Amino acid sequence: MQLLGQSITRNSALLALFALFTALLIGGTWLATRDTIALEQRHAEEKALLEIVPRERHDNSMLDDTRMLQPEFTDLGLREPRPLYIARQGNKAVAVIVPVVARDGYSGDIELIVGVNADGSIAGVRTVKHRETPGLGDKVDLRKSQWILDFTGASLENPKPAGWAVRKDGGSFDQFTGATITPRAVVAAVQRALLYVQRERTGLFGPAESGRDSAPEEGPTA
Repeated sequence: MQLLGQSITRNSALLALFALFTALLIGGTWLATRDTIALEQRHAEEKALLEIVPRERHDNSMLDDTRMLQPEFTDLGLREPRPLYIARQGNKAVAVIVPVVARDGYSGDIELIVGVNADGSIAGVRTVKHRETPGLGDKVDLRKSQWILDFTGASLENPKPAGWAVRKDGGSFDQFTGATITPRAVVAAVQRALLYVQRERTGLFGPAESGRDSAPEEGPTA
């Protein structure tokens, strides 16, 4: 029994040492790679933004020129604070990229970013995250279909308000064969983003603050 107890104690100590070594190894790896991972994430985010507002249209870093949107003060469907990105040429805002969530997708939330030019027209729309049905609702993803590109150039005046719907509902935007709920939700979300920019136009497209610092968090006056 004494030998058995010593064996159990020795094995437990070895297991503890192994667990400690593994934890230190994982921690060290994370510390060594976190800057690289953060840089890669930043590049991925920047790539998505530049698909909507190309680099030749602005001379600032949109990732560093933001306005934090609080869910309770917008009707963008956000479930957590999200940044709105501002593209500037010189000291003038030429476009903004607005996060919006369609909560009424067929399979849940559809997260989008909507680029809006200073003249109120859409610079581009991209789907950031969704769980829509493969082969049907996933056509909101540019990798699956070019449907999302139909929003480029549209505005609150083109089409008129009644046109901001899918054709099945009398609107101007195509639905998917066998899937209407998903495009209907996306069309409504994009329109909400345009309405938000219209309401906040003065604050968004006014002169930039000195140093181009990010604007303060959005509050009750938004």
